Amino acid sequence: MSHSLDALPLFIQAVAFAAEKHRHQRRKDAHASPYINHPIALAQVLAVEGGISDPLPLCAAVLHDTVEDTETTEADLIDHFGPAIAAVVMEVTDDKDLLKHQRKQAQIDHAPQLSPAAKLVKLADKISNLRDQLEHPPEGWDAERRQAYFDWAARVVAALGPVHPQLEQRFAALMARRGELG
Repeated sequence: MSHSLDALPLFIQAVAFAAEKHRHQRRKDAHASPYINHPIALAQVLAVEGGISDPLPLCAAVLHDTVEDTETTEADLIDHFGPAIAAVVMEVTDDKDLLKHQRKQAQIDHAPQLSPAAKLVKLADKISNLRDQLEHPPEGWDAERRQAYFDWAARVVAALGPVHPQLEQRFAALMARRGELG
């Protein structure tokens, strides 16, 4: 895919698609923030903090939770965005048929086999989620549960292997702030 402005309409289409799919969903923070803020935050991490302009990971970032958390199917993504973007989204989509602890372990187990684009999305997701844990934690999560999330996120990111030095530094800086959780 082109890395030029030709990709901008595709990215905007992905943002609009994700916004429509997530329109009734809210985050678990005290303010019940609109869910779409999370996928947009991933794209911001990649583009602004990581300097990434490749539409493949950027589109996959905004679409990353559509199959997992909405009625969207892989076929829907293929129809709207093509097989490459759909494949990256499917790589980072948890299998909801598994129990929660199995899904969490599967993320660690599958991380080394992810494509480069999927590894970028996964890393951006963990960066975004750690920021939320620090700044807008899920309501009802105590410090112990938030610390456990940090521990698990560190295991996922370690399993990814080298992905993007700048973004890995962002992740490490957030990990260094875990003492703020209490």
